[in-house]
Amino acid sequence: MSGRVEALATPAQGTYKEEMAAGVSFDEAFALHNRAVFRTARSYLRDPGLAEDVTQEVFLRLYKNLESAPSDDLLRAWLLRVTINLALNTIRGQNRSAVRDDEYFKSEVSHFEALPAPAEEYERKQLVEKARKALEKIKEPMRSCLTLKQQGLSYKEIAEALSLNETSVGSYVARARKEFVRVYGKVGGRK
Repeated sequence: MSGRVEALATPAQGTYKEEMAAGVSFDEAFALHNRAVFRTARSYLRDPGLAEDVTQEVFLRLYKNLESAPSDDLLRAWLLRVTINLALNTIRGQNRSAVRDDEYFKSEVSHFEALPAPAEEYERKQLVEKARKALEKIKEPMRSCLTLKQQGLSYKEIAEALSLNETSVGSYVARARKEFVRVYGKVGGRK
């Protein structure tokens, strides 16, 4: 009977050893990077539901490719690169149905405009919209560098995620900040 117990335990231990040899287990990777992946997807898609779908797809791809995924140092950057690619693919798919969505949005907005909204909420939405418009006017890769830096990534992680030279990331971030302040002032009506 003890030989049978050992035989049953061996495959599970082998799987665990393979995960440990890869450097990080799926559960650890998910726990460490889930929030960063979701925030990145949400910053591109501006829809929490779609961001959850993209996040799920990113970690599904990680699970399927765990043995070929990069080491601990570059795993976050790899996950964010996959997230950005999937988010951009989702945006392209959405653009194909933009006419139908615009008609629905217009009918819903007219319905909600009749409802009174608190002044603070309205002002907050206006500020957020102005900031989004200003951010959209910043050219790539400066916009992506600024967005990822605001999420707490290091220059090395940003360079890996966006396939850029690490020495140029700092200047992209600085120029993006300067450009954001300049454009935000124009959009916000301050200049």
